[in-house]
Amino acid sequence: MAKSAHSIFINGKWVECSSSARIREIQNPATLETIDRVYDCGNEELDLAATAARKAQRDWCRMPGVEKAVLLHEVAKRIRQHERELSSLMTRETGKPLWESIDCIDWVAACFDYYAEVGRSSRGSSLPPVAAHQVNFTVKEPYGVVAAIVPFNFPLLLMSWKVAPALAAGNTIICKPPHQNPLSNLLLAKIAYDVLPPGVVNVLTGDGDLGEALVQHPEVDLVAFTGSTEVGRKIAAKAGAQLKKVNLELGGIDPFVVFEDADLDVAVEGVAWARLLNSGQVCTSSKRIYLVNAIADQFTEQVVRYVQKLKVGNPEKADIDLGPLISNEAAQKVESQVRRAVEEGAKLLVGGKRIQPSGLRGHFFEPTVLTDVRHGSLCTREEVFGPVISLIRVKNADEAIEKANDSHFGLGACVYTRSLEYAMKAMENIKAGTFWVNDPLTDNDAGPFGGMRWSGIGRELGEEGLDAFREPKHVHIDYVMERKPYWYPYSHRKRASPEHHG
Repeated sequence: MAKSAHSIFINGKWVECSSSARIREIQNPATLETIDRVYDCGNEELDLAATAARKAQRDWCRMPGVEKAVLLHEVAKRIRQHERELSSLMTRETGKPLWESIDCIDWVAACFDYYAEVGRSSRGSSLPPVAAHQVNFTVKEPYGVVAAIVPFNFPLLLMSWKVAPALAAGNTIICKPPHQNPLSNLLLAKIAYDVLPPGVVNVLTGDGDLGEALVQHPEVDLVAFTGSTEVGRKIAAKAGAQLKKVNLELGGIDPFVVFEDADLDVAVEGVAWARLLNSGQVCTSSKRIYLVNAIADQFTEQVVRYVQKLKVGNPEKADIDLGPLISNEAAQKVESQVRRAVEEGAKLLVGGKRIQPSGLRGHFFEPTVLTDVRHGSLCTREEVFGPVISLIRVKNADEAIEKANDSHFGLGACVYTRSLEYAMKAMENIKAGTFWVNDPLTDNDAGPFGGMRWSGIGRELGEEGLDAFREPKHVHIDYVMERKPYWYPYSHRKRASPEHHG
């Protein structure tokens, strides 16, 4: 009998869901063709995964760091060996242009390599004692079982940012890939996770119901989530009821300031890439572009010409720059947001509508440029998750910095300038978890990533990303067993009595 849907990965084995589990089709957002079918897992599958993860964690957390490092390096090696297979599937299920998918697989492998090295040499620190013949140190211990929940835009990369440090820290993990495109995570389990002991990594498929069940499951000790601020708030509330730890990377409406001394030929292309990458479906994409008056007209003319040259189409072709949005609902929302922006006074210079390039039936949206966007309007207060460049004119550098910082969010911020003074003043005054100068959206595995304000709690990547998956224990040792002079009875104390103090 042929299987009805893709199996799930629990305790090192591929298993079928219960007969009552719903089945969903996974569509190619460019062609609307069905790629595969997956289960929406329920409590039965979740309980199996949680039991396997808890059991595996007892031995995994005690495995020597050097042995964990060997296994994580092997995961990275297998990812690179299957780069084409992974990137091709990712493009088909996300709509991400092929080159972006290939780059993404490289970053995923690098993340496992990075935490293989950091994890094997980081456990705690030595502390100065408070008295003679004493030793103090900290031991950083894993939380236990981690639930990892990620969105559709970077399904493998954002998952690796959780899986690699969680494992390096000694946790085991239950992964819930995005319900729109879980297939590349299932493929990764097939080609790489079988090198790990059974139960260390488990992969379940499902929608928000599964995510909610994961958050509230009694065997889950920590929830690592990337997604919208709205959902992040709900997760924090549900986890907080159980005093469960969370690490939340949430939405952003990131500013990008182009100062008057910027090289506009570079800045135009940099801004376009920072905003249109993955068809604008990036949490750190630059959604508010502030242009000082001195260069605003020239920048606007150049960016329109540049955007009109970009190719939209089948993302599996190597010469395509932008693919589709993830769903019909996503395209409808962006179209509505552009229409509302124009109603608020913005001027539409190019794009602004859905298209069907080369007869494709998918969810394509033209790269769009809006000018005369008013600070405080929709495009500066509501996250537009699509290929829309919003240009906001300001008088000078001080106004640009002030308005760039005027937001409830604080995920990232970018500037283009040759001026050290401008760069440092912007960095000091704009609240953002990552601040890029002249090189937008470049990540560094060794640098912490995460948001301030409404953009999240905690950090991923870097040593901070490892610490997000472990908690410190202070160890105090006195290697001489003796009576302490400050114990009862207090009548033996030699100092002046308390009433004499002061």
